[in-house]
Amino acid sequence: MTVAEKTTIDQSEVDRFSKMAAEWWNPDGKFKPLHKFNPVRLSYIRDHAAQHFGRDPHGPKPLEGLRLLDIGCGGGLLCEPMTRMGASVIGADASETNIEIAKIHAEQSGLEIDYRAETSEALSAAGEKFDIILNMEVVEHVADVDLFLTSCADMLKPGGLMFVATINRTMKAMALAIIGAEYVLRWLPRGTHQYEKLVRPEEITTPLSHSGLSLVDQTGVFYNPLQDQWNLSNDMDVNYMMLLERKAESD
Repeated sequence: MTVAEKTTIDQSEVDRFSKMAAEWWNPDGKFKPLHKFNPVRLSYIRDHAAQHFGRDPHGPKPLEGLRLLDIGCGGGLLCEPMTRMGASVIGADASETNIEIAKIHAEQSGLEIDYRAETSEALSAAGEKFDIILNMEVVEHVADVDLFLTSCADMLKPGGLMFVATINRTMKAMALAIIGAEYVLRWLPRGTHQYEKLVRPEEITTPLSHSGLSLVDQTGVFYNPLQDQWNLSNDMDVNYMMLLERKAESD
């Protein structure tokens, strides 16, 4: 495969999520785990972005004036709250079905969101630039992790932030995130995640550092069944989030 033919699309993954697209906004449906996960990742994004850009995280529109890309946006579970926080949002996904679902829901919600059925490499080639890039629960579903991360990094403005959330490639993650979540508890459809496609933290930081980004923060995330909610944790063996930045040109 030549460089021009390289793609981040894993068609089997696109097809799998396209078949479930109608479920995106059902909090008790196949994407229930993401609905449960949303509060902790939303607060993480809001608080760090507000601190970085000198905003009040509890203000009505803490992301106002910032251009944001949610890559692999699915049905728009992050795009809508980011828009409500004031960001100018582009939601991109390789699945046209996901994008159509996202467009319909945004219209019903009275929100203006620029949804596009495009890949990261296509957006990068078009010269798109963003203050914030959300790369959440998508890197473990692409065909070429390095190409995906590099093309995302190319779109980050100086002084911009990239948030990444994914699942670590550990035996603990195999036991909890795949066997436990998919086969025992049935939180997710079987086959949602493949162990060999899970991504270790250094497999994210290495290509991004080569693209000029530096690590600002990293945290584990775990589900507390007693509270029925996700919380931040020091344990990054299973679910984790990372924050990276491209230094401002004056730094």
